[in-house]
Amino acid sequence: MEESFEKKRWYDKDPILKEALELLRLSSDNEKEAAKDFILKLQEDVAKDVIERIYEIVTKYEGVGNRWYDNDPVMIKAIEILRNADPKVQRKAALKLLLALEEKSFPQDND
Repeated sequence: MEESFEKKRWYDKDPILKEALELLRLSSDNEKEAAKDFILKLQEDVAKDVIERIYEIVTKYEGVGNRWYDNDPVMIKAIEILRNADPKVQRKAALKLLLALEEKSFPQDND
């Protein structure tokens, strides 16, 4: 009997979030730069203790992890902020990220 060990990523649970991050992964470097800034604005919605944990994760994985964003410390921080946000905030951000990536235009605020 063959067992399937499909690894689920934290964002695979929400199809919109999954699509947004997959599209981000495939985006140009310029689009990724704009997306990082956009996602980093979520810091205001994430608790201080979570932010401290995120900095620990950045230090741990920067340049040595095997995730598509581990070679960019700012992207690690942006993705970890998104991962630790409330699911409603994640979904709202994912929808905005999808639209922004498709239109190649990022909003100046997260309202």
